[in-house]
Order: sequence, then C-alpha cells, then structure tokens
Amino acid sequence: MMTESDCRPRLLIIIPNRGMGGAQRAFHDHSVELSKYYQVTEVIFNEDEDDMYPSGNPVRSLGVPGGGNPLTKVQNFWLRVRRLRELKKELACDIAVSHLEGADYVNLLSKGQEKAVVLIQGSKVYDRNINGTVGWLRKKVLMPWLYQRADKMVTVSRDIIPEMTETFGVPLHKLSAINNSFEVEYVRAQSMEQLDVAMQAVYAAGPVLVTSGRLAIQKNQAPLLDIFAALLMHQPAKLIFIGDGELREALLSHARALGLRVYQAMNSSDVLTPEYDVYFVGLQQNPFKYIRPATAFVFPSAWEGFPLALGEAMTCGVPVVSTDCPTGPREMLAPDTQIPKLPLRHAEWAEFGILMPMLTEPATLAADLTCWTDTLSQLLRDADARQRLGNAARLRANDFTHQRIFGAWKKLLDSLLA
Repeated sequence: MMTESDCRPRLLIIIPNRGMGGAQRAFHDHSVELSKYYQVTEVIFNEDEDDMYPSGNPVRSLGVPGGGNPLTKVQNFWLRVRRLRELKKELACDIAVSHLEGADYVNLLSKGQEKAVVLIQGSKVYDRNINGTVGWLRKKVLMPWLYQRADKMVTVSRDIIPEMTETFGVPLHKLSAINNSFEVEYVRAQSMEQLDVAMQAVYAAGPVLVTSGRLAIQKNQAPLLDIFAALLMHQPAKLIFIGDGELREALLSHARALGLRVYQAMNSSDVLTPEYDVYFVGLQQNPFKYIRPATAFVFPSAWEGFPLALGEAMTCGVPVVSTDCPTGPREMLAPDTQIPKLPLRHAEWAEFGILMPMLTEPATLAADLTCWTDTLSQLLRDADARQRLGNAARLRANDFTHQRIFGAWKKLLDSLLA
C-alpha cells in the first residue's frame, strides 16, 4: 500500500485495456507481486471494459477511446503518447513496463528519463493476426524501429529471443527471458472444488479430454474435433471445451457436421446429461475443477507465448498433450531440448508431457490428425503412463511459482535502477 512516506521506486505498468484474457491475468499478477517491492500504478488507455482482475493498486486511465476511422485512430494514438509522457512526469516514474504491443509503442514513444521495459507475451513471427498491410508495417517498420528504444525487453519464453534478434534486430544484451508464473497453491486448492452432480455424471461416463482457452484462431480447436470424432470410432470418450470466443458458432457447426452430439451451456434448452459427446461449458470462474478430474488435457494451439492454460493444467497434475507450437510448450514439457529444425511429425513423449505435430499444414494435416488420434488412444489405454505424466507435470509446475518468477523480475528491475 502506497503512503506519503513511501520511498520505494515508482513503477508504472501499462496495458491497453482491461477485460478477461491471459494478458490481463498476467498483468494482474505483475501488479500484485511487484507492489511488494515498488510503488506500482496501473495505466490503461481507457475504461471501456470492466476490471476483471482487480489488484487493489492505483489505476490511472489515459482517457483516450479506441476505435474510429483511420485519422481518429492516429490522433488518439499520439494523444495517448502525450498523456502517458505527462503522467510519467507527474508520478516521477522510475521504470515503465508495458504489456501488449499497443502499450509498447506508447511506452517507448513517451520515454523520458525513466527506464522503459517491454514484455513480449507471444510469438510475433508466427502470430497470424499480424497480417495485411498493417501487419507488414508493424513487422517491418514499427517493431524494428521502436524496440531499439527499450532499455530492456523481457520475453516470456526463451524461444522468442531469436525472433527478436534475427527478425527485429534487437541487441541481445537488451533481452531476457522470464517465464509466466502461476498461482500454484491457489490453482491446486481451487481444483479440489467438486463439480455439480450433473457434470460428475458426465465425467463418470468415460474418459474425459479437456481443453481450455479462447475460441479463436490462435487456439486452433477445429482440428481437435476431427481428432475426437476419429477417436470415438475406437473407444468412448468425452471432450470438454472451457472458454468462449468469436469462433464458437463455427466450432459448434463443425462438431455437428462430424456427427458429434453437442452440449452448450449457453443454450438454455440444453439439459446437461452424459448423452453428449462434446461439451461447450463457456467461461468458468473456476476452470480448474473441470481440469483436475479429467483423463488428459489437450492443447492444439497454432502459436503461443508461454501458455497459462497449459501451465495451469500441469499444476493440476493432469497429463498434457500439446502441439509443439511456437512458443512455450517445448520449453515447458521438454526443457532440455531445442526447437527441431524441421516441424515435429510424430508424438514426442517428453519428460513432462507429450509434444505433438502442429495442425496447421495442409500438406501433412491428414497424417498429423492420425498421429494425434493414435497417440490419444494409446494414452487413454495406459493408466500408468497417465499417472507418470500427471505427476511429472505437477512437479514441473513448481518451477513457475510467483516466488521464483518475480524474484527474477525484481533482479532485472533493480539492475536498471542501479
């Protein structure tokens, strides 16, 4: 808690918007944990969205709306830069840390005497949302130019560092990798909460595969439905989607086209019974109670940073099966290995989970889907392997506690103040 006599260094952490998402959750954790060592003020562009992860720290809004036509967007961008520069002076900011690319630009362009740190939370090279003319401008002009202004750049995965040096020309000495952290004890405690009776009946009806994440292009859930439909030809199982997003209707249509019986919690006429194959349960305040009792956690993402959902499933002690996508899963599940020169085309039974082919290449998709189906079938038949991998995942999650990760953050920030 900040007081008038508080002489700790002044830290601003900046994010474009609040709301619900992995970046916002990480932002909350940074705010809470770093306030143990610094005077933390949160900065947002506007108050268009509710604060889904309140930290208790002071929040300052730049009061600049989003949206509008291209001219309005440009004007609002420079207004954000000006207002953040003024706020940094007003608060006598020592260090400003930005989360997400839009905040990075505003942070770096408003830089004064304070140290500027940017946190890179995902792959820029493989992010398919960075496309078109604006995407080209971001990759070829804005990032290479602006990222040079940072005093430090922190990537959430070691495997993002080569992207920053080779693609965007960031000097290696400015880069550090500090993984995302997880509320390990909290997640484990929450995971022990009982499911309601109707959902318990679903879990009792057969092996349960669970996936968690926004229903969006990045998470690449559509091929998972094809895999699951093929799996059902060999054995009974259930597939549960935790989360919501813009691709919900497309995924529902795809599931039904495959002949799968679909339950969606968003449809009040659907009655929860074990008779369905696929369950869309939507956003959950406590997703961990769905994950812990599952037979396995499946993660088909096309790209990541250092995925919270995967780490939380590991924390719950569930065997995890993930694409070997850029970046994060390999570092989490097979930390002593490096990214293969050629894309993975087989199941890699790693120390802390199973790495699988990505499901994005048309030329190999049929073989990759078969590999996934065969591997999941093998895992569901092998209780000893599931127990071994679940125990190993739970142990690995202890490397990502808040205490360990924010100890590294404190060391880095203190070095900038020295």
